[in-house]
Amino acid sequence: MKKLKSTLPNMVAVLTCVALITGGVLAWVHHITEGPKLAEQQRSLAADISKVMGGKEVKETKVETVSKTFEGKEYEFVVHHVATTDGTPLGKAVESTTMGFGGDLTVLVGLDGNGCVLGYAIRKTSETPGLGIKASDWFQKGGKGNIIGKNPKDAGFKVTKDGGDVDAITASTITSRAFLKAVEQASKLN
Repeated sequence: MKKLKSTLPNMVAVLTCVALITGGVLAWVHHITEGPKLAEQQRSLAADISKVMGGKEVKETKVETVSKTFEGKEYEFVVHHVATTDGTPLGKAVESTTMGFGGDLTVLVGLDGNGCVLGYAIRKTSETPGLGIKASDWFQKGGKGNIIGKNPKDAGFKVTKDGGDVDAITASTITSRAFLKAVEQASKLN
């Protein structure tokens, strides 16, 4: 086989062919993995909904997207209305996103019919590993900043540094404020 001369048109042709082949392979891989990724996301969401609703076996009865304005900024929430498997309403699991220290912080909050926190799960975070990431355990029952069983509508649902009753994550007050804001906003969707 004769070697191609190293000219600009030959280099452009070779690079174009390589780019087209690589792009085609990437598109094919994306197409093949799209279904399994979507199924895994749905499975993960269902597990988190069960977890935030007290670990019970539950089913979604309705899902809706709600827009609401807080402090002049519009936020979008995904509200999962939840019932037991026999149809008894439990409350709702609300996906709430606020700005944390490192970027968006998305929390799935389980609320009973009175607005009390049943549980929560961090769905997306860009917080500092080792500090802000502690929010996944810090505010759980038995954690230093326990919010389980509390109603965000009550006074004192702020970090102690801001005059509230909730202990902030050590060295991560901004993340703590963002987390509590996400939970509080989710509770105001009644």
